[in-house]
Amino acid sequence: MSRFLRVCAFAMALCLFVPAAHAQPLEETCPLTLTAPSALLMEANTGTVIFEKEADAQRPVASITKLMTLLIAFERMESGAAAMDDTVTVSKAAAQQTGSQAFLDAGAAYKLETLIKAAIISSANDAAVAIAEHLAGTESQFVTLMNEKAAQMGLENTHYVNCTGLPADGQYTCARDVAQIARALCAYPDYFKFSSTWMDTLTHPSGRITDLTNTNRLVRFYEGCDGFKTGSTSEAKYCLCATAENNGMRLIAIVLGVPNSQTRFDEARAMLDFGFSAYTREEICRPGDLIGIQLPVTLGSREQVDIALGSGLSMLLKAGDKAGLSFEAALPDSLTAPVEKGQEVGQVQLLLHGAVIATLPAVAAEDVPLPGMLDGITRLLDNWK
Repeated sequence: MSRFLRVCAFAMALCLFVPAAHAQPLEETCPLTLTAPSALLMEANTGTVIFEKEADAQRPVASITKLMTLLIAFERMESGAAAMDDTVTVSKAAAQQTGSQAFLDAGAAYKLETLIKAAIISSANDAAVAIAEHLAGTESQFVTLMNEKAAQMGLENTHYVNCTGLPADGQYTCARDVAQIARALCAYPDYFKFSSTWMDTLTHPSGRITDLTNTNRLVRFYEGCDGFKTGSTSEAKYCLCATAENNGMRLIAIVLGVPNSQTRFDEARAMLDFGFSAYTREEICRPGDLIGIQLPVTLGSREQVDIALGSGLSMLLKAGDKAGLSFEAALPDSLTAPVEKGQEVGQVQLLLHGAVIATLPAVAAEDVPLPGMLDGITRLLDNWK
């Protein structure tokens, strides 16, 4: 027979930490009037989607494609297979790329860090191809890595043909997949070192200097914005993946396929404004927090044991929802020694307005061993009386 206990939220001296992402957006419909045919707003830490619009529609996204190129580059550096100070000789094929360029010299040697800076800040296609060739030998071999990574990440609506985002038949992604790639990039602080830079320069081996200006205007004109990518071609129209951090919460806004450049910035700004004003990320509890319940222990060195949470939880809450949180604990009537600290003994459910939104393990907060011989004899005598 088990004990079923309902407790008001925050009455149990709880605090909380990161759950799984919501399967459905927090907003049932898009709360903003957006001209973008595809859009999505995500909280980066948990991957929770706040709202979306045609988020799975396959679309070209132009230079936003480079987010995958950069993700693979940062993963390679993290594994030790590449390094920022690697020397990269730029091929003729890389130097001849069209569209956005850093105007790299064919046959000249650049540091990998310089190429990554150019690809992030000014969306340089020549730098992206030089990175790809350095890491995989050829761009086509690198594209194979891109598609393998997309499959590994479960990106069902993404397929790459090149590493730059220049128009190509069969190349597409979607707002949801872009958000997942961007979220993965958040793990690399060096990415933000470059993506938050508004203006910089690139000095070529010949001494020639190229000015680099960030294509993401929100880096300069939206407080807290520090990264991700723009993209624009006649096929993709104007696209933007932008991120900003405010009061410890990072949001990712995706706007795809709008007809003019300013609209993508305006709509991404409106999406970020909505997210920051309507939601906060609350730490609800941490692993080891006591829930205010003690269970009797049979045959133990102590007669009862405190019960704690076995994992933590943090989540997005809409304004006013905090008061609607409550907890229900499903626990046995008693435990039998020996009991080990961390031993799972039941569950605690988190409810929002009566609906279960998370289930956490309930564990013993401390060891309760069997009693020693003298203590056991004393207990037997006490019970005999």
